[in-house]
Amino acid sequence: MTERPAPVPLPDGSDPDPYPRYAALRAAGGVHLVQEPTGLCRWTVTGYEHGRQMLADPRLTKDPRAAWDELLAAGYVTGDAETDQYMFHLLNSDPPDHTRLRGMIQRSFSPGRAAALRPRIERTAAALLDGLDPGEPVDLIADYALPLAVRTMGEILGVPVDDFDEYRVWASAGLTRPGAAGAVMSRAEAYTHMRRFFAELIGRRVAELRDAVGAAPAGEPDVLTSLLLAREAGDPLTEQETIALLIFLLNTGQEPTVSMLANGVLALLNHPDQLELLTADLGLLPTAIDEFLRYDGSVALSTLRIAREPIELGDTVIPQGGIVSVIMNSADRDERRFTDPDRLDITRHPNPHLAYGHGIHRCLGVPLARMTGEIAFGELLRRFPRPRLACAPEELQWRPTRVMRGLAALPVLLRAD
Repeated sequence: MTERPAPVPLPDGSDPDPYPRYAALRAAGGVHLVQEPTGLCRWTVTGYEHGRQMLADPRLTKDPRAAWDELLAAGYVTGDAETDQYMFHLLNSDPPDHTRLRGMIQRSFSPGRAAALRPRIERTAAALLDGLDPGEPVDLIADYALPLAVRTMGEILGVPVDDFDEYRVWASAGLTRPGAAGAVMSRAEAYTHMRRFFAELIGRRVAELRDAVGAAPAGEPDVLTSLLLAREAGDPLTEQETIALLIFLLNTGQEPTVSMLANGVLALLNHPDQLELLTADLGLLPTAIDEFLRYDGSVALSTLRIAREPIELGDTVIPQGGIVSVIMNSADRDERRFTDPDRLDITRHPNPHLAYGHGIHRCLGVPLARMTGEIAFGELLRRFPRPRLACAPEELQWRPTRVMRGLAALPVLLRAD
């Protein structure tokens, strides 16, 4: 084990093609101690088997207090470790807190709840496509993927869609890599705005619930209403915990879906044989979506974990207190796990990618995300089976995020037939 961070340059979210560098990192050992521009040192896992192991290893904690000073200096956390509960949301907790928080919202993201939303999501997708001019360039993110994801998550969470334009700016700033050029505000400023947004929304919703005491419930309650009712019933969920959970759900509920749709369409445009295969048989959508996620996933890097004890990975020993992350987009191109991993194959099966994570922190919204993806791709390609890029490939800009991999815009010509 090296005593100092290895001089290994890691691609960030703005790299248009990080995959050759991922391959080089896997070939050079798979586990690397690196130092970020922020100064944070972390152990980065790039191979599939070790990556899958680390995502579920109980010897790693998600509690940021285990490395608070380092994470605070690097901008990963804000506030005070003893009093600031905003940092301790679902992804930053271990059992039993994680079990309690996940259990409170699991029903809202069940397969049954997702299925009940299908007609509304289909209508939303159709209406958005109705509003597009196939003869003019459209931004498939701003004009289709983003409003579809926002309206879906807004309904589930109970967040008014009309309030989201400004929130999107804050959420994007919160995901941006510290020190990135062009950042509109710091991560701390972004989270201050998001917390104030939800505090005001909670205040309004509490007043509405008090006014509605005794009224018959109208269908399945949204997540915000469910959390507030649980608090009224005596569940020990503080307002800070409620706000932290809502920020986490809204950010992780819409950002990955938007990028999954955009990255998937771009992959098809770059592989016309696969586009033709899919448009000829939309029944391939389930395997196609898995392949889009494996080939160029929307969540490139795992959230951080901290070693509770020394952990041996091959020839590397991660020390107690070491900060660990997994590059899922590298693991999902590992040639030791996937045949011809750099080839897009929408018929690939089985496809045990790590795009949704693994273990107790595996994405809660998989049923909803998969269904939304199938609807979005299906409606789009059924109407417009021959889209094409409306700019030169080198003009596409990737967002400089730490965890996500997503385009800033995807201009296309739909070319309706």
